[in-house]
Amino acid sequence: MKIIVASGNKGKIKEIKKILNSYDVIPYTELIEPFEIEENGRTFKENAIIKAKAIYEKLPENIVIADDSGISVPALNNEPGIFSARYAGENASDKDNLNKLINELKKRNIKKTPAFYTAAIAIATPYGVFTTHGFMYGDVIDEARGEKGFGYDPMFIPKGYNKTLGELDESIKQKISHRVKALDLAQKIIKVL
Repeated sequence: MKIIVASGNKGKIKEIKKILNSYDVIPYTELIEPFEIEENGRTFKENAIIKAKAIYEKLPENIVIADDSGISVPALNNEPGIFSARYAGENASDKDNLNKLINELKKRNIKKTPAFYTAAIAIATPYGVFTTHGFMYGDVIDEARGEKGFGYDPMFIPKGYNKTLGELDESIKQKISHRVKALDLAQKIIKVL
């Protein structure tokens, strides 16, 4: 079965391909020209649905999955939240966003504080749109450690560990990540379609 991913984010696509390895996972950008999708939802779920529907309209009769995910820091009023991918500005890199979050912690003299990742998966199909969620809890620190992962991984220490996702072996992230949890639930939906 072919599953189209409504994303151009190489890190996300790589993770999704690993998790959904029994399917033919194809980024939508390999099938049609990339186009701007306005993510104007107020939640991860709303933005995931917007992306899945936008790609499904261009590639109907397929199964399209979209992920909207990010990190929330309660000590910073849950920032960056749904703005995780553009926290440092519209065309910001992962490194720019990471550095902005580190600087926000430093401004408040916060060395370590609770945080959580959220992943919302929307699955657009000929039968309707379905959604799942996954969460990963832990702490953020005011420095980047490690080269693994992407996004905010080098500053996030998952609950039960003493290293950041940037330092931990990728096999550990594959067991505990918010996206893995959400995609495991999504697979249950996809299997019955």
